[in-house]
Amino acid sequence: METMTFPRYSPDDIISYLRSHILEGAEARNLVKGDVFGNPRLEVLHLVYLRILQKVCGIRLEHAYMMPLNVDIMYPQIHEGFLPVCNLYIHMERLLPMCRISDFQIADILNPKTKRTVRFLSGILNFVNFREFRHEVYLELQQSYKSAMEKIQNLEAVNREAALKLEKLITVPVEHEAEIKQLTESIRELEQLLRQDYRRKQTALQEVTCQKKTDIGERTQKLNEYKVTMATLKEEQEELKSKIVESPEEWENYNEQMKETIRKLKRSKQEVTEKYECYRDTVEILPSCQVELQLYQKKMEVQGENVERLASVLSEARYLEDQLESAQVELKKAKRDETSLKRAVTAKHEKLATAELRLKKMREDIEQQQCTVLEHLNQVQEKRGAVYDKVVAIHKEIKQKKGKIEQLKEDAEEKATKAKEIHLILKAVLDKCHESLLNAVKTSAASRAEKVDEIREGLFSIQSS
Repeated sequence: METMTFPRYSPDDIISYLRSHILEGAEARNLVKGDVFGNPRLEVLHLVYLRILQKVCGIRLEHAYMMPLNVDIMYPQIHEGFLPVCNLYIHMERLLPMCRISDFQIADILNPKTKRTVRFLSGILNFVNFREFRHEVYLELQQSYKSAMEKIQNLEAVNREAALKLEKLITVPVEHEAEIKQLTESIRELEQLLRQDYRRKQTALQEVTCQKKTDIGERTQKLNEYKVTMATLKEEQEELKSKIVESPEEWENYNEQMKETIRKLKRSKQEVTEKYECYRDTVEILPSCQVELQLYQKKMEVQGENVERLASVLSEARYLEDQLESAQVELKKAKRDETSLKRAVTAKHEKLATAELRLKKMREDIEQQQCTVLEHLNQVQEKRGAVYDKVVAIHKEIKQKKGKIEQLKEDAEEKATKAKEIHLILKAVLDKCHESLLNAVKTSAASRAEKVDEIREGLFSIQSS
């Protein structure tokens, strides 16, 4: 027992602690070191033990003077002086094993020693301090448990409300079921109609585009042919130009020469006419003049034919240019029609895309609401799991405390059995004392009767004499 771990307090510390925490009023003021240590006063020491039992175990002062009802005692008056000491020993024997003290004896109450009382009171004070500390911890745990239970109740209520909201969100009311069915059917019908219209218009547009493509191909073929003809005509025109003149300067020179020749011809014509007028009478005589005139006529006819051919070539070139311009205008019109058709198709595609986006937004909004509700439920479940873990930990601690309490109860029962055995031993001893007292009373009564008879005989003999 000398190797126990609780601290040993000095007598002054024990007295100050008893004054401040255990005793109250006049008892604390009148307490002196000599009342407990050295040559202690048993009444004061017993009072200190009773106050400690009253504070720790809840035992009242009247319990120390009460006779147990389950024990048959012949003469209870004999036990009145010994009963408080016996009850105090029984209660202290139950208390001190919890204070890590197991060698407490009845002699420590009847004839206490300083070292043992210091050790006993040090262990008791250590246990009292530990009990107060654990009591505070237990109150904190109880408060935290209460707050955790309140949080659990609040979270359960919130969970129920969230479940009800989920049910309200998921479940469709009976009043709106028909409307929702009609809306879904109408949406499906509209989607089908839009798809059919889109396919029909797409096929029509494809047909129109195919026709336009064929027309454009034909026109391109015609344009290519026209281009080929234009190229050939240009080649012919260049050949003719090369034949006529090789360069504009030569053409000018040629024109000037032609003008000069025309002038010469005019002059010659005038001269001829003059000669003709002069020699008209001599025409028949001059056949050479006729030959020359025929030659000049032939030259004039050849030049007229060349001019006609140039005019026809120019007219054909102008006609081909007009055809090219008309074909380009038709191409521009076809491109405009194609762009307008493409714009109409894109507008219809955009309308369909907007309708699909609206449907997607509706679905996304519903999914977001469901996701928010699910996230809230997950958060509530996480909080609930954390609180559940705390509650489980508190339950484990409570189970550990209950196990310790059960162990303490078992130890107390063992101590009670020991006390019962001691009580039985004391009862047997008291019975033996009672028997010895009865025998002594009987012997004293018999000796008293004998003495009374002797006195009577002596008095009778004195009277007779």
